[in-house]
Amino acid sequence: MSYAAKTLVQGNRELIAFRIGGQEFCVNIMSVREIRGWTKATPMPHAPAYVLGVINLRGAVLPIVDLSARLGMKEAEPTARHVIIVAQMRERVVGLLVEAVSDILTITDENIQPVPEVSSDLERQYAQGILAIDKRMICMIELESLFREKESEAA
Repeated sequence: MSYAAKTLVQGNRELIAFRIGGQEFCVNIMSVREIRGWTKATPMPHAPAYVLGVINLRGAVLPIVDLSARLGMKEAEPTARHVIIVAQMRERVVGLLVEAVSDILTITDENIQPVPEVSSDLERQYAQGILAIDKRMICMIELESLFREKESEAA
């Protein structure tokens, strides 16, 4: 049995945790294709404000999304310390600009707390839950809900 199959059988999930604007978020590791250093993006005309542009990733055009701006936070000012998480959502591949990757987490469903009712509609739309681990509060993001079909086409 493969490692991934054992993980699913045991009910565990692996997540990649990262920082944006002093807060921690995480996504399912199965959506992540790679993590790479910041590369300046070529701007695209008429793209949504949160799309920084595109880069060449081994011959493929990869849209780069400022995840901070997409989540309604302050726009990022990318530096050499920022990283791009290359993520797969359905058939689309997109680069997510984040400040830093902080951890790989292995959790069970019991670790996931519901999103509080006081959260904004946008937050409830993309947040799958909140993880309280080692005195840290980490928001678990569902990438596919963050990039609905219409918005994915724009990127």
